This record gives sequence, C-alpha cells and structure tokens, in this order.
Amino acid sequence: MSFNKVKADPELGMKIHEHLVKCGVETPHIDNGLSRSEKIDIIELKFRNIMQALGLDLDDDSLVETPKRVAKMMVSEIFWGLDYEAFPKCTTVENKMGYDEMVVERNVNVQSNCEHHFVVIDGFATVGYIPNNKVLGLSKINRIVEYFSKRPQIQERLTEQIYYALQYILETDNIAVVINAKHYCVAARGVEDTGSSTVTSKLGGAFKTDPAVRAEFMNIVNTARG
Repeated sequence: MSFNKVKADPELGMKIHEHLVKCGVETPHIDNGLSRSEKIDIIELKFRNIMQALGLDLDDDSLVETPKRVAKMMVSEIFWGLDYEAFPKCTTVENKMGYDEMVVERNVNVQSNCEHHFVVIDGFATVGYIPNNKVLGLSKINRIVEYFSKRPQIQERLTEQIYYALQYILETDNIAVVINAKHYCVAARGVEDTGSSTVTSKLGGAFKTDPAVRAEFMNIVNTARG
C-alpha cells in the first residue's frame, strides 16, 4: 500500500509519536520542513548522481526515468511511514461484551527496509492483546504493522513501536508482538546466509507475567507460518 490521506488520522499520529518519544523507541528522524514533492525532487537528483557515479547511461530508454521512479517509490511507497500525517485511522469500540480472552492476528505481512543498508526485510508478525475497555478493528492491527514497517527500520525497534502504539490506542499493557523476518542485508550481501531469519518479541502485562497466558500465545505463534 502507498500513502493514503483519506484513511489517515494525523492527530492520532502525533499522539503516537509523542508516546514513542516518551518510551524511547521513536525512529531517529528530523523534520526538515520539506513537502512530499520537494523530497521527490531532491531524491531524484541525488539518485541520478549515484547512477552516474556507477557509470550508467541515463540517456538509455530503460534508465532515463529510473531516478524519478526511485524517488517516488521512496517517498510514497516504501518510506511513507515516516509521515505521521499518514498514520492510519484506528477504530475502537467499547468492550461492552466484557471479552477478556486474547485476540490474536497471525501472519501479518511485514515488508520493510533495513536502515543500515536500505535493503529488504521480509516476514510476518503475530500480534495479540487482551481487551480492557476497548476492542480494536482487526484490520487496524495490520495497518499499524504496515505503517511502522514503511520506514527505514531495525527489527527490534519495529517490534517495540507496534507494541507501544497499541498500548496507547487500547489503554492496556496486555499486548504481545512477535516478528519473524528475513533480512536481505544478511541474505544478499555480507555473509550471504539465505537460510536464516530473525525473531523479535515484545510482551507486556499478562503476556509477560502470567506463564499460562504466555504459553498460550507462544503456541499460537509457533503454529503460524514460517
């Protein structure tokens, strides 16, 4: 998915940003005041310079539009999660039915980019929570995972950002996040290990302190794909 203001809640986004700063898990990011179109123009120019430094012929009909394509991709597709104007609307309803068991969303797609080499992180997340006073629309979990994935990331921080965003929205610590992902900075360069994956977790509330709840959740995680 790409940037979509229609489905965004900038006010909630700024509150989440402040919460992540308070929790010490915000992405290192500076507001440079540039508009989206200005960012695209600057990245296009810089990437053109990179291609020229590599000796690529930018007059070739296959390459001539590549700098602009890359710039648009970075701003509007793979890194749109840097913009809190795009934070997804997160509909919650009062937990009138008093539901007090876990809600788990498995096999949530994670497609991000490593902030060290800007290559792909590809995997899936399992996210669970035990409702207190609020219940969250299920697709909103997917959208929150997607939002924080669409920025330069390290997997540890991504896991924490998803946890603390849900903590703020749902007003509970009873949240669990596990991500299992392949890092192409490991698979496609450096050690070139194509068989390994990385698993990270953040457990809070009963998921952390109650052995039975933790075991039930981890059993669900272990039966997810992968």
